[in-house]
Amino acid sequence: MEENTKETHSADKNDYEDVHFEDNNLNETDKSKGVKDKKKVKKEAKLDEELLECKQKVEDINDKYLRLFSDFDNFRKRKSTEILEIRKTAAEDLILSLLSIVDDFERAFDHLPADNEKDAFQEGIMLIYNKLLSSLKQQGLEEIQAQNLPFNTDYHEAITNIPVEDENMKGKVFDVTQKGYTLNGKVIRFSKVVVGS
Repeated sequence: MEENTKETHSADKNDYEDVHFEDNNLNETDKSKGVKDKKKVKKEAKLDEELLECKQKVEDINDKYLRLFSDFDNFRKRKSTEILEIRKTAAEDLILSLLSIVDDFERAFDHLPADNEKDAFQEGIMLIYNKLLSSLKQQGLEEIQAQNLPFNTDYHEAITNIPVEDENMKGKVFDVTQKGYTLNGKVIRFSKVVVGS
């Protein structure tokens, strides 16, 4: 009986050890699951950080791209306006030199005989003058009107002042000695005028 009790007791002890062993086994499984969960959480946290970093990098790159694109667009617009401005005024020197020829034509017309009959030579000169003037106007040349208008320093250059009897002519252009011109709105030659005082 003692042997039975010992066997039972040892069997009970073995049972407890097995149960206890199973508990240890469960604890190890729980521990390994906990470690795996911690590793998984750490890995997810790391991936979240990397995702946030990547998103930040993408935002930075997009911001830089937009800034670069807008800078380039501004550069392109600025260059196109500069090119248009250069095209408008590129012929300024040439047109200024041609204006002296226009002045010579006009002086020649002032010295033509006053008779009503014009010969073919005079008509030919008039045609050449008109053709030259129309070509210059196509390039943006415009005559500055000055006669009998108030003196304006933006367009007129006063050569002298002369006393006038008419009160309406005081401060106005009395005579134009040389015509002034603008090229695409920019004054390239001021009108030389005599102002009434």
